[in-house]
Amino acid sequence: MAHLDAYNRPISYLRISVTDRCNLRCIYCMPPQGVTKRSHAEILRYEEIETVVRAAATLGITKVRLTGGEPLVRPGIVDLVRMLARVEGIDDLAMTTNAILLNDYAKGLAQAGLRRVNISLDTLRPERFERITRCGKLEEALAGMEAARQAGLEPIKINTVVIREMNDDEVVDLARQTLEPGWHVRFIELMPIGNSMAVEGNWRERVVTAREIQEQIEATLGALEPAKVLPGGGPARYYRLPGAKGTLGFITPISDHFCHQCNRLRLTADGHLRPCLLSEYEIDLRTPLREGADVEHIKTLILQAIERKPMQHHLDECQIPTGRVMSEIGG
Repeated sequence: MAHLDAYNRPISYLRISVTDRCNLRCIYCMPPQGVTKRSHAEILRYEEIETVVRAAATLGITKVRLTGGEPLVRPGIVDLVRMLARVEGIDDLAMTTNAILLNDYAKGLAQAGLRRVNISLDTLRPERFERITRCGKLEEALAGMEAARQAGLEPIKINTVVIREMNDDEVVDLARQTLEPGWHVRFIELMPIGNSMAVEGNWRERVVTAREIQEQIEATLGALEPAKVLPGGGPARYYRLPGAKGTLGFITPISDHFCHQCNRLRLTADGHLRPCLLSEYEIDLRTPLREGADVEHIKTLILQAIERKPMQHHLDECQIPTGRVMSEIGG
């Protein structure tokens, strides 16, 4: 059974950033030159990540998601998936990726025990894709998505960060993808994490709310109807266009925060446990792990993180985390 935090929320979900490096430079996530690369010694070893996951599983955490940076740029990522898939109590092992390398890895990941993938995709236009990612090729991401489908890493969810005057004119086109070929698209409101502040203009002025997105879609494609939550649904509210094979999800950290139902912790690539994405508070796990800490010791530190999990973020009070960029935390 999941351990409860101070506000009676069951904490059952651990997001793990396996690397702070990425093969893209998305404008809301990383600076153009990338982040200052941490040394190999600073990043948690796979055996250390496994120890953390084993400890977390004894506290009722059942869902693990691997993130980055871009998790597929870390050598041996399939081996890590295989290790974590064997941890007793973990029944949902997933990954968030930009899909650029997924064409090469999808089959091996599925065979190792990965269940599903979420794919970050902010546009359907090749030139705009290259501009938003600063270097990526849309056709490579789409090929990776198809490889994931063929490998059975489903349902595949498409994560789209909607930014005013950047890609908000594509929400209807993306919504159409739920009709045919039946994508599951989730629209995410822009959050002020690290380099998202580099988006031109006041970040609040660039936020497109879920209500605005929904109104755009319904004005063109018809009324949305509630849909069943997908596996690993998280904080999204799901809807469906009439007759659609896929679903539309809305994630609203700004306009209607979901802190009251937050069930997650985040492990940074350099081994710090973060109870809240939008808070600077962290607990160092790497140092005790390097000093020989076993599962029982790590359990006590995870419990500390659960107990210190705040009731909600404080963006409305202009408390914006600046210590890390998004790629270091794992989203």
